[in-house]
Amino acid sequence: MKAQAIKTDKYLNQQQIKEHLKNVEYIIMAAPAPDHFKQTPIHFTIFLNTEEALPKDIQDAVLKKFLQEHKIGKPAELMSQLMPVGFALSKAQETPMPMLLVKPEDQKSIPYTVMHVMDFLADSDAFDEAKKENLTGWSYSYE
Repeated sequence: MKAQAIKTDKYLNQQQIKEHLKNVEYIIMAAPAPDHFKQTPIHFTIFLNTEEALPKDIQDAVLKKFLQEHKIGKPAELMSQLMPVGFALSKAQETPMPMLLVKPEDQKSIPYTVMHVMDFLADSDAFDEAKKENLTGWSYSYE
């Protein structure tokens, strides 16, 4: 089974993003990793609701907390830094989907906010939908 892209109907604008992120502590997203990553079949992205660069020791502590709380093992290919994040709306989804905006053209055309993002490959039996059914999902955690 091949993963399919989620259809985007529109994007939140700057004011909508600000309102949407009120009281959000973080968002965790799980998606299928490319097939050649057999040992780390899930692509995790953690969006921390802060625009501040986190010191390395804080980043390590936050990652350790997420790994323990979500029973995530074998993290690899870790990227942890401030990144532009847009929010896509779709009729099929209850909450806006966070999207890393890596391409300069996306950053010019899609409204975004800056968040501290931890992006990595790993494995977890708690996220079978991503691993076995090739589904992408995200969950918001509120303060």
